[in-house]
This record gives sequence, C-alpha cells and structure tokens, in this order.
Amino acid sequence: MTAIGETSIPSAVDRTPSRAWRKLKANKGALVGLAIIAFFAILALAAPLLPIPDPNATSWSAIRKAPSAAHWLGTDDIGRDILSRMIWGAQASLMAGVFSVAIAVVIGVPFGLISGYFGGWIDMVISRITEAFLAMPFLITAIALAAFLGPSLTNAMIAIGLSAMPVFVRLTRGQVLSVKTEEYVEGARSIGLRSSSIITRYILPNVFAPILVQATLTIATAIIAEASLSFLGLGQQPPAPSWGSMLNVAKNFLSQAPWMAMWPGAAIFLVVIGFNLLGDGLRDALDPREA
Repeated sequence: MTAIGETSIPSAVDRTPSRAWRKLKANKGALVGLAIIAFFAILALAAPLLPIPDPNATSWSAIRKAPSAAHWLGTDDIGRDILSRMIWGAQASLMAGVFSVAIAVVIGVPFGLISGYFGGWIDMVISRITEAFLAMPFLITAIALAAFLGPSLTNAMIAIGLSAMPVFVRLTRGQVLSVKTEEYVEGARSIGLRSSSIITRYILPNVFAPILVQATLTIATAIIAEASLSFLGLGQQPPAPSWGSMLNVAKNFLSQAPWMAMWPGAAIFLVVIGFNLLGDGLRDALDPREA
C-alpha cells in the first residue's frame, strides 16, 4: 500500500507541468500578459544601468515641459524627467506587489491548511477571525494598517500583505476540505503517516494550483493598493519615485501638464492588465478539468 500511495501521486504531478505549460503557451492572452510583466520587470531591474537621468534631479529651466527629444515623456512640476521616474518607480510598484502577496501567502496558506485539515475548534476560531477580516473592505484595511504602522514602502507592503492574507486562508481551507477526503489521503492516514507529512506531501501539492492563480491575480490588486497608499502619502516617500506619488503630484496639473498623470496611469493599467491576463491563463492551464 505504501508503494502504491507513493508512486501514483508523483506520476500525476510530474505530468502536470508539461501539460500546463503547453496550455499556457497556447493562450495568447496569457503570453501577452507575461510579455508585459517581463518588460516592466526588466526595466525595473535594469534601471541603474540604463542611460537615463537621475530620477530626483531637478531643473528649474525644464518645469512641466511637454514630451520632447530631451525628455521623451516630459517633465514634472520641478523639472524631473518623468521617464526616469517611471522606470525607477516600477521597482517600488512591482516589489510591493510581489512581496505583499508573498507575506499574504506565507501567513495565510499555513493557517488555511491547519484550519481545513484539523477542523473542530481550530477551524472555528480561524474561520471566525478570517470572516471578521473579510467583512472589512481590502483597501480600507490596508490604509488603516499603513497609517498605524507609519508611512513607508516597507510598512505599505506589510499592510497590503496582512489585508490580503484572509483571502488565502479561505481559499486554502476550502481546497483542503475537498482534497482531504480523497482516497490517497485516507490511504496515507491508514499506514500511519503523521499529519505534517500528509499535509506537506499529499495535500499542499494538490492545492498549490489555485493558490498560485490567486497569488498572480492578487499581485495586480496589491499594485493598485500600493499606488493608492503612495497617492495618499502612506507608501513610498518623496523624493523616491513611485507611480502613486507621481499621480498625487500630477492631479494638481491636469490641465497644464496632462502627461504627468497620463504615463504613470498607463503604466499601472498595463501592469495590472498583464497580471490579470497571466492569472487567467494560469487558471485555465492548471485546471485539470480542461483538456
């Protein structure tokens, strides 16, 4: 029985990546999303190497200049190059999205596994706390936590991660409740495997796909949340560039210099669309019911 339980599961898992990758490659929307994400990620990583001006360098002779050969995307209210600030600001936005979701996954998934697998009073306590968090709007919770922790990019990431965490608790719990009744889990119990081994070897690998999809989609939400917090002065602090803080400055010059708001807004839109397209593609590719 042990040999059967240990050979049947890995063989199914081994076939999944190649099948999922073929389906993902066939999804044009997912590939477009992946290309958008890769483009902005490369820009963010290569920012120190690119021949662009200092994002914090001011020029009183170039205040609110329209896009030109000298400044491809124009300048802001104190003469800083918008293209340079957008490229450096991509670091803050992408880092906030990824690390915020990492915090949510690292905290939420273990609680969801414990709640779904053990049930009883443990499940009741975790579920009631999760429902209390879910009753509060995500962005309002993030703003409240960021205001409590203090304005900084690090605190904004923590606030966003904690605000997104209940979603992963609920998702993981629901998936575990479905998986733990499968025959291979019952077989693992019958041969005396410890609960920790069953969770890590049999349950977690089989609930990983929906968690990955949710994480990808939540990154898009986290990027919007970081921009919102920076817009309110609770995220990345000036003079460090951030798309949200750039929009905060641009709102005062919409009629005189619309390009100040146009480009950061377009960047946020494209990155969010990219993660949503990739998330939708992953959902289809990892769905075992799809041929």
